[in-house]
Amino acid sequence: MTNGWIDIKNTDMMLIMGGNPAENHPCGFKWPVEAKLHRNAKMIVVDPRFTRTATQADLFLQIRAGTDIAFLGGLINYAIQNDRIAKDYLINYTNASFIVKDGFKLPEDGLFSGFDAAGTTYDKSTWNYEEGGKVEVANAVAAASTTAHSKPGTAAAQSSSSGNGAGKNSEKSGETGGHQTAGGPGASGQGGQKPPPMLPPNVAYDLSLQHPRSVFQLLKQQYSRYTPEMVERITGIPKAEFVKAADLFTSVRKNGDMKKAATIIYAVGWTQHTFGTQIIRTAAILQLILGNVGRAGGGVNALRGHSNIQGATDMGGVFDIFPGYLKIPQPTDTDLSTFLKRTTPTASKPNEWDSYNYWSNTPKFMVSFLKSLYGDSAKKENDFNYQYLPKIDRKFSWTEMWDEMYAGKVKGLFAFGMNGVAIGPNSRKNIEALKKADFLVVCELYPEETAEFWRAPGITKDDMKKINTTVYRLPGAGFAEKDGTFVNSARWLQWKYVAVPPPGDAKVDQEILARIFLKVRELYKSEGGKFPDAILNLTWAYTTPQNPSLAEVAKEINGKALADLTDEKLFPGQTIKAGQQLPGFAWLKDDGTTACGNWLYSGSWTEAGAQMQRRGTDDPSGLGIYQNWAWSWPANRRVMYNRASCDPSGKPWDMERRQVWWNEAQQKWVGNDVPDFKVDSKPTDHMGPFIMNPEGVGRIFAPLAAFADGPFPEHYEPVESPIANPLHPNQSNNPVAKKFKSDMDKLGTPAEGFNIVCTTYRLTEHYHYWTKNNPMNVQLVPEPFVEVPAQLADEMGITGGEKVKVTSARGVYVAKAMVTKRIKPMMIDGKKTYQIGVPIHWGYRGIAEDAGKTSLMTANQLSPAAIDPNAYTPEFKGFLVKIEKA
Repeated sequence: MTNGWIDIKNTDMMLIMGGNPAENHPCGFKWPVEAKLHRNAKMIVVDPRFTRTATQADLFLQIRAGTDIAFLGGLINYAIQNDRIAKDYLINYTNASFIVKDGFKLPEDGLFSGFDAAGTTYDKSTWNYEEGGKVEVANAVAAASTTAHSKPGTAAAQSSSSGNGAGKNSEKSGETGGHQTAGGPGASGQGGQKPPPMLPPNVAYDLSLQHPRSVFQLLKQQYSRYTPEMVERITGIPKAEFVKAADLFTSVRKNGDMKKAATIIYAVGWTQHTFGTQIIRTAAILQLILGNVGRAGGGVNALRGHSNIQGATDMGGVFDIFPGYLKIPQPTDTDLSTFLKRTTPTASKPNEWDSYNYWSNTPKFMVSFLKSLYGDSAKKENDFNYQYLPKIDRKFSWTEMWDEMYAGKVKGLFAFGMNGVAIGPNSRKNIEALKKADFLVVCELYPEETAEFWRAPGITKDDMKKINTTVYRLPGAGFAEKDGTFVNSARWLQWKYVAVPPPGDAKVDQEILARIFLKVRELYKSEGGKFPDAILNLTWAYTTPQNPSLAEVAKEINGKALADLTDEKLFPGQTIKAGQQLPGFAWLKDDGTTACGNWLYSGSWTEAGAQMQRRGTDDPSGLGIYQNWAWSWPANRRVMYNRASCDPSGKPWDMERRQVWWNEAQQKWVGNDVPDFKVDSKPTDHMGPFIMNPEGVGRIFAPLAAFADGPFPEHYEPVESPIANPLHPNQSNNPVAKKFKSDMDKLGTPAEGFNIVCTTYRLTEHYHYWTKNNPMNVQLVPEPFVEVPAQLADEMGITGGEKVKVTSARGVYVAKAMVTKRIKPMMIDGKKTYQIGVPIHWGYRGIAEDAGKTSLMTANQLSPAAIDPNAYTPEFKGFLVKIEKA
């Protein structure tokens, strides 16, 4: 979340899409209700089903699963066409005025410039800004006139610009400058030996927004195709209903009003697509042009589906980042300096503007991280043991690992609280993959589908004898049986305490991991082995090595001084003594005098104690900030980018909901929240509020390797779709989304009878694949079902409670039909189309699951193994099936 749960109460307008918080986040949903009750806030809900959230909406729209970009793109088009944009915000706080290089092409044919069909990737060199300075208005208008009838991306008049060289916060003007925004070998990988292109240090810009290659004009052109008529063809939402929603949502900027704020709320209904990242990008663009990011009651707010998913990501729980979102080295990063040069951005902005460019501190974050890993053995002369780190030359995302296991390349798997068979996608393939593994280690509370994959329906006793996988089952501890922190959607680190001890032989996670690590280290010491250095030199200075205290781990993550520290520029008169906890990440150094496990969490456990254990309930602002309740990263600020809550002069857009502001007398930023900004940067410095970007401003156009599939979002159909893409039928799908190609990875088409759109979801009464082991949950919803539209049921002669068989190109799922009016037929590009819904919670392990009456298979045996090219999330939503009586 850019904001937080409680902040939703401050909003005037809510758009809830890709999520069903009333059912899946019921405690948090009280804040949207508060906004309706106390601010008369309006709620728009867009969903394939009429949900409990929809019952609270002022306006509900049924949408075809997988068409969110078309809907949001239509909102962008409506806002621009009706002049419902935040003009000052747009010019000063976004890259709308930046000019894009000549040669960039918009995807009117479904492809941006630079597409390589053979490699199914893009050469992103044209996805860049033009070098230069300020473009005079007359020249911009002339350029627009010259290219008024030219095709997008064709040569336009060259900018007449002034100024050159680097800006105030850039590197020296003699250096190349800029940043390729490239990550690892995945979305941002450039490939090959050719050096990746860089962002220019001095960007050409046009404050009139009239230059034909300005980001704003390209944005306007990109979404001009997303008319209400086109939105209806793609999404199934009638034109009149869409216009009503667009008028309502953008009304916060009616007549230039800047006081109101609107928020967008989403969950995995947006992420679980082959274009999921770009759905969120579209929402961000919409909020930027409306001036809603950084505002109380605004933002783009993700609802996390588990209590610690945010924390797992923050701590590097995915293959291509370290804790604090530091990048993982590539093989070409031969030493620390090479790695830091590649991953540390320099400012890219107009010469006259300023950029905090906070990722320029990457060397401090990285060296401190290395010191936390390797302690005294990490020294400047040995690159702080940088060589011990893994270097990734390919993608190791979750779906790709299971594919490699199926191919016989991955020989073993540790699964801690991760039911890979049930989670899918393509569960049958995952079961077959486990049959080929040498070993499987599962740490769980209950026997589940992954721990007992050999018991899957259809596997006979003779089949079981042929499975040679050795399975180790470790009894773990539940959430109430261990302490530590949860990091929620609002980025709050909240400490929790043990309620009951683990039963029997069950162990807490850190004890299991510590015992495994210590045994492996002992084997390296006694027997040697390939490259033992990284294991033998890992620091493990815990009071109880076999079961480290999580309080000690939390303090290690916060970071400490390894020598006496002073900083007269930032903290005059202060000294942090060697061994003391750091007050925050501003104290981190790149010379080896600080250690920090995650720079984002620095400040969470200081010399003053565990900030995440605080439970203060004072809220003097009345905005729900609660600065003394727990601790929110970064630096305990509750709303990110909050400098944007003020106009360019530093005055809040809305004094009643003021968060931070410029105090002229004190010559610094002050406020109810912690300013997310350089505290002494005067408004006249024109420093952008989006301090993590090299540009300092919000990215409407995402340059270079920021995204794998385009600098603007474009509507693509799911990999299985009932229609060809109306925008460009010859390029229906995301051209760089990965579709797996094993003999078990099949895709269905309408021609083969797969003509029903299927989406999966969670129920309030169950929690993923865990609560089917709890008698009380099972009593609430004892067996699986398929949500079938009443009109479809009438056509097929299906009655409620009757068993139906749902078939995809990958598997079959049998369950009882729940005939409902909550899903209605839709007209999709002139074609009557039905959608069904399948809850995900059941499988072949659990208790009293109506044995013998259902297939006892997982819903995800239906879903395809096709993934988003940026976040690598599978497409669990919007795939095709056929349905019939069982």
